[in-house]
Amino acid sequence: MDLFDIVGPIMVGPSSSHTAGAVRIGYVAGKLLGEPIQKAEILLYGSFLATGDGHGTRKAIVAGLLGMEPDDYQIADSFAIAKKQGIEISFGIAKLEDAHPNTAVIHLRGTGNKSIEVQASSIGGSRINIDKIDGIDTNFSGDHPTLIVHNLDQPGHVSEVTSMLAHKGVNIAAMQLYRSAKGQKAVMVLECDQQIPADGISWLEHVEGVLKVTYFSGI
Repeated sequence: MDLFDIVGPIMVGPSSSHTAGAVRIGYVAGKLLGEPIQKAEILLYGSFLATGDGHGTRKAIVAGLLGMEPDDYQIADSFAIAKKQGIEISFGIAKLEDAHPNTAVIHLRGTGNKSIEVQASSIGGSRINIDKIDGIDTNFSGDHPTLIVHNLDQPGHVSEVTSMLAHKGVNIAAMQLYRSAKGQKAVMVLECDQQIPADGISWLEHVEGVLKVTYFSGI
């Protein structure tokens, strides 16, 4: 246990889970989209849904989408700021089963017509977990530079990704592989020790069989 675990994060209150964690969820989701946000649909589940108004969860998620951090005193004004920037925000109920009680499902569409669906949970002390991206299971915290590659489930894709990272001098801290079914769609989640150069990500986007590349540079 370290000092952070005892005193908690530096944040605008009242709750590390419902406020600070919610800001981080919005922040990571926005970065995963990779372009300015045009429209956001935010669906809440469990405790996020039941007590989110009192704890400022909705404003906190929107603040994160705007690029704010948990200690930003503009969090309370996030709705007005989003409206001023022309971002369309809506809220609803996430219909989930067996999810963490502090869970949000965020549908984003960008100004360049990119879109993403992120399911994430706030697990305490401002820590979060990204549970799903575009409906496929993932499991990462957003604490490290993270590369997410959606591809067809075919031989060779893992070696192409890892070879690119080795060529760029990027060390892999953790790697997870998921697929919807054999021979169908697959996802690689690679948490790294260094930032991944933009030309490496661009190269991956043009590899045959790669459907989508998403990169989060870390918090």
